[in-house]
Amino acid sequence: DPYFSAQMTAALSAENEVEVEEAFFRTLALPDGFTAKGGRIFSGFGYLNELHAHAWDFADQPLVYQAFFGGQFKQDGLQAKWLAPTDLFIELGAEAGNGSGFPATRRNRNGFNGATLFAHVGGDYGDATSWRAGAAYLGQRAEDRSFETDDEVHLPPTNAFTGKSRTWVVDGVLKWTPIGDPNRRQLKLQGEYMQRRETGLLTFDTAGSNLTDDYSSTQSGWYLQGVYQFLPRWRAGLRYDSLDSGTPHIGLVDAGELPLSAFPLLLPADPDRISIMLDWNPSEFSRLRAQYDWDDARGAGDRDQVLRLQYIYGIGAHGAHKF
Repeated sequence: DPYFSAQMTAALSAENEVEVEEAFFRTLALPDGFTAKGGRIFSGFGYLNELHAHAWDFADQPLVYQAFFGGQFKQDGLQAKWLAPTDLFIELGAEAGNGSGFPATRRNRNGFNGATLFAHVGGDYGDATSWRAGAAYLGQRAEDRSFETDDEVHLPPTNAFTGKSRTWVVDGVLKWTPIGDPNRRQLKLQGEYMQRRETGLLTFDTAGSNLTDDYSSTQSGWYLQGVYQFLPRWRAGLRYDSLDSGTPHIGLVDAGELPLSAFPLLLPADPDRISIMLDWNPSEFSRLRAQYDWDDARGAGDRDQVLRLQYIYGIGAHGAHKF
């Protein structure tokens, strides 16, 4: 079709369930540098969010994506982009959707609940280096977003947050390939910083005492990683990622109605992790990877050491990956 294309990506889970990761149409013939797509889409928020898992440079996502979105942020909606007619790469975009993914909620009705704005700039530095930088904003609303208080002795009460959630991100990627030797050596540096602010009401023990008061928090997280291809089929990588939960304002605690210990999941924490990676790529269709993590994401001074062995194998035609 000269005007539209379409794509669907489905995942098969270990529990024998099928999940539609993406299913969207995209325009091919809008004038003046505009494109649009609609359906279920990975948001253009940040750099890594749009990449499918097989294209990641590590076996898993950075901690900030896991904490802020529970993985990747996707929603059912529309996206519009505009590419400027300039030598410098300039791309502006906006999205509107149902915002059904964490940190937002959609309860018992359809409607608009997710707005995203993003901008990207990029270019070349000499003949061997290219770069791209971006910034984005995501605004959503949560209604009775529930979570259980961690309690190993008694039946844990269920709490709920209702309010606004606003997330910002800045990202950047730099790629270097020596002139005349693109298949042997390559270097890729990549990083993102996110901050989220939530304001609204927090209800304690929704099925029991049902106490409600003001709540606000500011959380942040970031990662920086580098991947170096030192031989035609071999790559090595290093990643550091970190989170900062901040100190939330909990009205029920400030008013003396409940102790801070009633909200153990909201206690301040700043976990981090170091990951190293080595992978071998026999062809364009296969990859074998080993990854080792030093991870203290559980907090309380506990540090896990994790070894991951991963294989990726692709069958059939596949479109080009993003920059």
